[in-house]
Amino acid sequence: GGDFEQCAYLAKKALCRSVSQKNPDEFYAEMEAEILDRINSETNVGPMGFGGDTTALSVAIETAPTHIAGLPVAVNFGCHVTRHASTTI
Repeated sequence: GGDFEQCAYLAKKALCRSVSQKNPDEFYAEMEAEILDRINSETNVGPMGFGGDTTALSVAIETAPTHIAGLPVAVNFGCHVTRHASTTI
């Protein structure tokens, strides 16, 4: 949504979301779950492209209002650099 600059920003924002965080809008949360299920059940790409059941860990959708004539869309893929975790020992 928005203009393309905002669209690219939202794609980066989605990439930085926690893997367990779902879209607060139920419509988009269900869409995220459906896309993730299809990626993992239909592609057989797997970790590092060697095949397997888990190709993607998460799908994150961010939206913004825009004029339908523009409708920019951006897709941002993340590799190991964007995965993170923390713990306290």
